[in-house]
Amino acid sequence: MRTWCTVDTDDLRHVPSHQGHPTRSKTNETLPNFSPQLQEGFRHFKQWMESNENAVTIFVIADQCENEEFVSIIQDLETAFGGRITVGCHGLTHRSWSAWPEDSERFSKDLKQATSLLKKKFPDSFRPWFRAPAGYISDWMAPLLSQQGYTVDTSVNPSWLVRKKASPSQMLVRKSMESHGILERQWMTRFSLPTCGPAQHIIGLRWNARQAWKGLEKPLGIDDLHHIEDSEYELTTIYWHILDHARKDGRWTPPIKDW
Repeated sequence: MRTWCTVDTDDLRHVPSHQGHPTRSKTNETLPNFSPQLQEGFRHFKQWMESNENAVTIFVIADQCENEEFVSIIQDLETAFGGRITVGCHGLTHRSWSAWPEDSERFSKDLKQATSLLKKKFPDSFRPWFRAPAGYISDWMAPLLSQQGYTVDTSVNPSWLVRKKASPSQMLVRKSMESHGILERQWMTRFSLPTCGPAQHIIGLRWNARQAWKGLEKPLGIDDLHHIEDSEYELTTIYWHILDHARKDGRWTPPIKDW
């Protein structure tokens, strides 16, 4: 058993309370295209990468590639860490797909555009791996992912607390992915509670989440990345956000033990 470390590039403008969700998005506030907080997060993420040999997949929201400074920062990480950095697709925008009525045509169009952008900007590190924005995944998305060459999906949080995000159910999403040749790498839970992303910081969840991460097996290294697409190889998948690295004045790091 090994650990797949993944990190999402969501900026403040992408959170569901701001945009992308039919009921949770309620603010009209204009936020920066590339916030100072995210820039700070990237600086400290790079410092963390310098302190270890872990391979990390960065799930990028493709509309961020409209900002050349953002693209330059990812490319700098590629240069600094080589094959330790891989890039996956986190959507064109941060639309919470399964919270809306099925829209195969729009999803297919957005996915095609996002994939093209990511391949163009990060040709050496892009991989056909997908994470639905905010984990809002649906079974009807599987054939469209397959049609565009995706081999891995990592969108399912198998916790009862967020089961409604997977439509019509987590089980049917997993079955649909499997039937279309896509390997589902669901997120780590502990005692059926979330441990990834916001769970690392939410009161009532964070103690359990941090304890779970402290007991993780060794993260994948540069020579282990082929295991991500190997259905016979068992992996524990975790994720956090680049923005997390701006917490505590830049002193936050993933609570993963050193190896």
